[in-house]
Amino acid sequence: MSNIEKPKLIECLSQVIDPKSGKDILAQRMVRDLVVDGLNVNFKLELASLNGPDKSQLNFACITEIQKVYPDALVNIHVITKTETAQQSTSTVPQIKNIIAVASGKGGVGKSTVSSNLALGLKDLGYKVGLLDADLYGPSIPTMFGLQGERPKVQEVNGKAKLVPLNAHGIPLMSIGFIIEPQQAVVLRGPRLAAIIKQFFNDCIWPDLDYLIVDLPPGTGDIQLTLVQTVPVTGAILVTTPQEVAVADAIKAMNMFLLPSVNVPILGVVENMSWFTPAELPDHKYYLFGKGGGARLAKLSEASLLGQVPIVQGIREAGDLGKPIVLHNEPMTNRTFMQLAENTVKEVNRRNEEQSPTQKVEIKI
Repeated sequence: MSNIEKPKLIECLSQVIDPKSGKDILAQRMVRDLVVDGLNVNFKLELASLNGPDKSQLNFACITEIQKVYPDALVNIHVITKTETAQQSTSTVPQIKNIIAVASGKGGVGKSTVSSNLALGLKDLGYKVGLLDADLYGPSIPTMFGLQGERPKVQEVNGKAKLVPLNAHGIPLMSIGFIIEPQQAVVLRGPRLAAIIKQFFNDCIWPDLDYLIVDLPPGTGDIQLTLVQTVPVTGAILVTTPQEVAVADAIKAMNMFLLPSVNVPILGVVENMSWFTPAELPDHKYYLFGKGGGARLAKLSEASLLGQVPIVQGIREAGDLGKPIVLHNEPMTNRTFMQLAENTVKEVNRRNEEQSPTQKVEIKI
């Protein structure tokens, strides 16, 4: 019998469907602490109750799927309840299962375009998704979703005023662009920046979400550090263009997340503006910014290249019109961003199986 490989086990478990949600048990984060020891496969299965009607069914399904690939595997499943794992959580937003930071080292590489279309792509896959615009100096999400000038409602909860995120195309959204005037300059220093980021989590009524995508500003400053101190970030996606100057700056962002004091996993890399494809020549590729930058960054971060996004006029036009390209019936770009969404789900599931749940970061400078 060949050695039991954890990636193949994860693929096996992804075939097991939770009857209550209709989604696989990995997407529902029901599998914990997957360990392989020789022929022994050990993991915890998190259920709402130890006496639930689905306990035996899910146990049997897990064993069956694993033994289809590894017939001699000895599968040991320890069923735990959600209350056991909830005690370990440090999140102020426990209703959000995965928080994904979209980051880069420099501006102009397309983080907001990637964030918006990734969020919509995940929603098209059937997940509950939110989007937080954490770029306080240059908020782009109001424009990307056609919500310029819109204001969030305020709702009182336990005597405290809370913001209700706006909603567009089925996605709850929050941005400082919904609070200030579109042409108003944002002049904020570190402590105030930190306070606003904390408010976006602690004082907003976020619904139950499978994923919250956080569109970060360029660089490695106060906003990034406040984010990882405020909530447990599941992982980061790095956005770069192929050119060397963009990759060099993205490496700085990568190194910030990988600092021992931060320790946020890199889920993968998105290479934006990979090549230019004219609408009238869909099979032609012109590498205006060079080649290989995204793959090199992925190798340095020991992560995967989640996707390559070409320069297509329609992507820019769709964002300017407030209706990101995933919402349009454009086969090539839809395929690009849906593949990005699928790869992101795969990497998040892998991260959640191979590593412990993320904790809020304690940074002392």
